Amino acid sequence: MPTSQTLLFPDPRPLVERLGQDFFRQTERPGVYLMRDAQEHILYVGKAKNLKKRLKSYRVANPDRMARRHLRLLRAVVRVELQECADEAAALAKEAELLLALRPKFDRTGTWPAKPRFLVWPWNDTRLALAISETPVAGWQAFGPFGGGIVHLRAALLRLLWFALNPAYGSTAMPAGWAHGRLGEIATISCARNSEADFHRIEMVLTPLFAGKHDGFVAWVGEWTKPLAYAHDLAMRDADLETVIQFMEAKARRTRPS
Repeated sequence: MPTSQTLLFPDPRPLVERLGQDFFRQTERPGVYLMRDAQEHILYVGKAKNLKKRLKSYRVANPDRMARRHLRLLRAVVRVELQECADEAAALAKEAELLLALRPKFDRTGTWPAKPRFLVWPWNDTRLALAISETPVAGWQAFGPFGGGIVHLRAALLRLLWFALNPAYGSTAMPAGWAHGRLGEIATISCARNSEADFHRIEMVLTPLFAGKHDGFVAWVGEWTKPLAYAHDLAMRDADLETVIQFMEAKARRTRPS
């Protein structure tokens, strides 16, 4: 095609038109990005070592160099949510977590279903154990069944409960491996105040959460984690709350009658 004709018909830039040029001058930190449509449904989840550089690749929707699937995605996106991470490894782990939990429409890898599994737990005075099982355990309460995303939901819940019950300690005293999702077969959390009433309150906020109502749980975590002092603890809390909310919203969409 002659150069003059190319100038008359520039490549479409749907995201630039909707989000503006300033959006593509974002942070250069590692992180994940979630592309949403007009109904706030998550269409695509990706990760980047450098968010600014990665986002720039979406400025131009060139039909000769971009797959039709990606062109359809860019035409549908109206908002892009960014979540910064500590490093590229953390961004990769977060991406895997979100893919399994949300199964976005335009992602093809990392969203395959795993064996159905349940999140199971017993109530035992001032100790709470959360485990994952392919079958409900006799005498334990169960939530599910779900695919591989339940692994990341359990990790997020445990970290949030730790922060809520032990806000004075933060992540520095969190059990080894929890910050990176390494929890073991059964993960047990104790309360620094050793109060049975605290764990009764946990039961009261988890029950509606697993019934699909997350507002009470989010408000409870926000109130009980007010003493958190360090920015990285607050960032971890907020990211885990977002994981829980997105997981529950995705579950509601999958189970909503058509």
